[in-house]
Amino acid sequence: MSRSIVSTPNAPAAIGTYSQAVRTGNTVYCSGQIGLDPATMQMAEGFEAQTVRVFENLKAVAEAAGGSLADATRLTIYLTDLANFAKVNEVMARYFAEPYPARAAVGVKELPKGALVEADAILVLG
Repeated sequence: MSRSIVSTPNAPAAIGTYSQAVRTGNTVYCSGQIGLDPATMQMAEGFEAQTVRVFENLKAVAEAAGGSLADATRLTIYLTDLANFAKVNEVMARYFAEPYPARAAVGVKELPKGALVEADAILVLG
């Protein structure tokens, strides 16, 4: 099965040895996104703004792959403070409709660039 790299200037450029996403067949594996603005590479300020930016970044990658967030089958959300879990749900409801993707939320000590939240996704297109 062929493998292709998905890349878009509408999401932050990779800050390490990874691709924004990799497509294999009709499955797209999206790397984790933090709250970086793709134009400035600066972190959004505050938890809600970072969470919105995370989902905007994932949306941009999904669109570059030829899909949308509606194609998401699995999300993993990483939080430096699990007390923000309810706010993640609130913001996520702006980007996803039922049936929701499968999801895990994981509490972590820290994230790259001091981010408060990160999310990655698996999409199945078509």
